Amino acid sequence: MTTTFRLNAVVLDTVEGTVRHEFPRDLTILAGPTGVGKTTLLEAIKYGFGLDGVLALVITDSVTDISVDVSIGDERYQLSRSTDPNKRRNVRVTDLKTQERLPDHSTDLDQAPSLNTLLLNALGLSADMRAASKNSTSGNPGTRISFADVFSFLYVAQSDMNRDIARSQDQYLEPKRKAVFELLFMLTNENILALRSEASRLNAEVSAAQKETQTIRSFLRTTNTTGKEEALSALGDATNDQIAAEAQLKVLREAINPAVDRETQVIRDLLTDTERRLADARATVTALSRQQRELTRERSRVEADLARLERMRDAGARIADIEFVTCPRCLQSLTARPVAEGACRVCLQHDPVTTGHSDDQYEQRQLAEQMREMEAQLVVLREQLAATKEAVTDREALVNRLTVEIETRTAERVTPRLQAYTDAATKLANAQARHRELETVLRQWDRVDDLRRVEDELRAKRDRIRGECQRLEADLNERRDSIIGQLNYQFDRIMRSIGVPSVRTAEISPTTYLPLLNGKPFQKSSKGGGIITATQIAYWTSVLYVVVSRGDTRYPSFLLIDSPRMALNSATSMQVALYRRLSGLAGALPGKLQLIVADNELPAAVQRDFAEIDFDYDAPTVSTIGHPGPAAVDTIYENDTEQDEPEADQ
Repeated sequence: MTTTFRLNAVVLDTVEGTVRHEFPRDLTILAGPTGVGKTTLLEAIKYGFGLDGVLALVITDSVTDISVDVSIGDERYQLSRSTDPNKRRNVRVTDLKTQERLPDHSTDLDQAPSLNTLLLNALGLSADMRAASKNSTSGNPGTRISFADVFSFLYVAQSDMNRDIARSQDQYLEPKRKAVFELLFMLTNENILALRSEASRLNAEVSAAQKETQTIRSFLRTTNTTGKEEALSALGDATNDQIAAEAQLKVLREAINPAVDRETQVIRDLLTDTERRLADARATVTALSRQQRELTRERSRVEADLARLERMRDAGARIADIEFVTCPRCLQSLTARPVAEGACRVCLQHDPVTTGHSDDQYEQRQLAEQMREMEAQLVVLREQLAATKEAVTDREALVNRLTVEIETRTAERVTPRLQAYTDAATKLANAQARHRELETVLRQWDRVDDLRRVEDELRAKRDRIRGECQRLEADLNERRDSIIGQLNYQFDRIMRSIGVPSVRTAEISPTTYLPLLNGKPFQKSSKGGGIITATQIAYWTSVLYVVVSRGDTRYPSFLLIDSPRMALNSATSMQVALYRRLSGLAGALPGKLQLIVADNELPAAVQRDFAEIDFDYDAPTVSTIGHPGPAAVDTIYENDTEQDEPEADQ
């Protein structure tokens, strides 16, 4: 039942041709010195599965497409992905069994058809599962489990080799890492994960209902009501006060109506008419004032035009008296030549200039006529404005007199009743406001009851789901104990056979599913280097051995490892032991798993009973592109510590 997962080949379409690497054996070693592109090839494989691989410059500059030929379960696909940033979101999928070209699949989880869904379904997993925390107080339904989470159990990257196992140091990924481990070993299932996620969601809803209930109770404490019964009693009192005030208002309204006699009504009508005529008079004053201002401005404009004409005549008279003795253009003397009488001394033409000026010019007469008309209009406007203002004053006085007379006539008869009416109206308004306030309070009490009922229902449903989840998990306890026991046995045996120094006991934690060295988490036993690397190999080979030997898990029987010798340096015995373990695992279970290991030159003592693909600077992994040489490479992982010897980019 263990899921088959085999990488048959990877194809790189470069600008200089096609490069194809095949992996037909159970154990394949990609060997070569630092810088020939082994990590580049492994990251390209990761990229081909639709994930975020760290692409080297030789890939981004010279490779157009990356294709992986993979067998997953009963399916065999070719996945082709472009390195073009504008095309990388879509993967071309071909079913190699039927030779059918399937629709392009998106690398986005939520865009159909999704490559993530295709790969998870091929592994026998659903694409809608969420990894919720097992913490009973959590309200987070969990994030979606994707193929990328599964691939972290299949690929040990160079950057993690001597640091971390399956990204366990990323605490925010911890619930998902454990959920994926349990899924692959069938220690949980889709139903349990759904129940756990639903329980977390209901827990958040219970917390929200509790918070809202507390908020409403806090509001109710400000209304000075201690309970719903008291609010109901206060609402009855407010209703009675409202009915009494409405009855009193009706009586006062009927008593006030006859209080207005006939003469008072006539005076009130006269007051209304006077106020209307006063408003008309004030409007007339405003209109006349505006006309007066406009006419005054127009008169000022005409006066300016008259002044302009006067200045022109004065200027003409002054210029006419000037006698030129030299030409104003060439400055030659004009006095030595004969000039006919009545001709211009300069141009010798007839001189139309005459001394003096006429006051009867047309424009001046027109402007003067306008001035006289405007003066007459201004006089009329001043007289009308004065008369209108006087009318306004008279009507204001009449309005004041009529108002005083009406107030005097009604003070003794109407005012006391109006005061009583006002008091009754105020009492009614207060009763109505209190009634509305209490209705709001009662609605809040009803809301509290509804929330309490909903909260109880949600809590009961959550507890029921938790109970069901615990029951289903309890059914798997025996299987859990068996698998953890087998992992512990294999892990301890392999650690002893490798001979890791300072490690006395080695086991797998039943809660985190991570190695415990000397009873402590592996991260606290060593901060890096050979111990973590050896722990990595022992851990993953133990997992694969248990997976394949049991044959009843969904765990893919595949492992991709990058540079296991990276942190071992001169520890040759450990290097030999590690490779013997890898070779022994593949040999003990032929045809049931696949191991692909990228590393530097192998120890001489290692027996070559596996497929070995050797690379060098003349034959790098991307062989169609010339290698720049060992001194002209940039490392992919630039932040590795000095104790590491990171794989370099081609």
